[in-house]
Amino acid sequence: MEIPLKSLPGGRAASGNMMAQSDLDLKETALKEDLKFYFMNPCEKYRARRQIPWKLALQILKILMVTTQLVFFGLSNQLVVSFKEENTIAFKHLFLKGYSGTDEDDYSCSIYTQQDAYDSIFYVINQYRHLKNISLGTLGYEHEESGLKICKQQYKRGTMLPSNDTLDIDVSTETECILLKPKELIGKKAELKLNSSFFNLEFYRLIQVEISFKLKGIALQTIHARELPDCYAFQNTITFNNRAHSGKIKIYFDSDTDIQECKDWHIFNSVLQKNTQYILVFDGFVILSCLASLILCTRSLVLAWRLQKRFVTFFLEKYKRCVCYADRLEFLNGWYVLVIISDVMTIIGSILKMEIKAKNLTSYDVCSILLGTSTLFVWVGVIRYLGYFQTYNVLILTMQASLPKVLRFCCCAGMIYLGYTFCGWIVLGPYHEKFEDLNTVAECLFSLVNGDDMFATFAQIQQKSSLVWMFSRLYLYSFISLFIYMILSLFIALITDSYDTIKKYQQSGFPVTDLHEFLKDHSSAGYRKDRTFPFICCCRRQESDDNLILIN
Repeated sequence: MEIPLKSLPGGRAASGNMMAQSDLDLKETALKEDLKFYFMNPCEKYRARRQIPWKLALQILKILMVTTQLVFFGLSNQLVVSFKEENTIAFKHLFLKGYSGTDEDDYSCSIYTQQDAYDSIFYVINQYRHLKNISLGTLGYEHEESGLKICKQQYKRGTMLPSNDTLDIDVSTETECILLKPKELIGKKAELKLNSSFFNLEFYRLIQVEISFKLKGIALQTIHARELPDCYAFQNTITFNNRAHSGKIKIYFDSDTDIQECKDWHIFNSVLQKNTQYILVFDGFVILSCLASLILCTRSLVLAWRLQKRFVTFFLEKYKRCVCYADRLEFLNGWYVLVIISDVMTIIGSILKMEIKAKNLTSYDVCSILLGTSTLFVWVGVIRYLGYFQTYNVLILTMQASLPKVLRFCCCAGMIYLGYTFCGWIVLGPYHEKFEDLNTVAECLFSLVNGDDMFATFAQIQQKSSLVWMFSRLYLYSFISLFIYMILSLFIALITDSYDTIKKYQQSGFPVTDLHEFLKDHSSAGYRKDRTFPFICCCRRQESDDNLILIN
């Protein structure tokens, strides 16, 4: 005779425990299935649940579209850069008297006599006056009210007798300016202004003379590339720098170029507008593909965050302890974050590019940074899919393992590097052009670490001071020996050690964490076993690879 379970003492409690245990087992099985599926690659997901790898296909399509877009923009930007550079060279030949075509260090040319100073200033005025008759480019004045602005800055008063070692000067400065309009440079008014007392320069008081003027031009070469022409505004400044009062006046030429929208243009017998429309449509498709990729990757991050919460809750409920931080990070896919940043930058850059193409904006620099950086991130993201193969995954795992040690090592090495930088700047600065300022010193030392310019750095030390010359030898030999033979070797050794560790792990197995132990004995019996599928990338894996621990 069978006795009902509910009639037994404690039978209801036992039944409740069995049901709770059964629910917990069902939760565990479902969680393991979801975790196993999450850490699969796209091909394994297709084999398991016939889930088409949309993100993989979209990333491949996006690489082709973004790269094509960048090439088109780069070719267009190249025309802009060449037009700016060629105009700057033309301006120097037009307005700088005796310009040889080669700049002297950071300045264009230099003069050494008072007569040269006067000749150079009046040469600029005369060239500006006859600009339309002598220029080969499509240049013109901004408008009739604009003109040539000449300002001289000098000390208020002063007397100087070098023979008696006598100096009496007021260091406060005063600035006086004059504006020469194009109309005023024609006729007798021009002679009166050019003969005024303004141009009587007292060179012992003179600090600098600055001549500024604005010109406009149109770039017609873009028409040959089937693009609409751009209108340019050139703000040119010529500075005669006499701050040192050393008998040498340095002449600086600076040209700031601003791309503006052409107000009224008519182009006949051309297909420019159709070509522009085709490119705008292509940019629109790029934006749509990046928007779809952004939505899919954001969705994957949200689902991963929910799956992490499920795992943490279940682990705490069953094993009564928290999941370690390393296992939590397994759910944060850094590649998806990289793709999202790339998509956002591509979308913003594409919108700017469309506005530039339609001649509504001229922010070439901002657009270049956004599109260039996003393309870099897109191509770096390809490494993620190569990482599914064990051979290619070594690079990613080595970088991941060595990064913390390399960063700590670079912090220590950076302290020594900064010490050498400051020391070289203050000691060797007066005797070597590569040590004149901190930025140049840092660049010089970095080139020495890479083995560049060694002999030139040694040879260019001026031998005016024997003490400094001896110090420079000790300084350079110690820096090169320390950084090339010791620090650089240790830097390479850190990466090599991480590489050896990863290779050893691949042979003997990676360290097992709670997450890996949780999934270790789980089998995917419920998944499809059919190995026939249309995707080329989803080739059959060897059975020996199925037990490898997946690292996100």
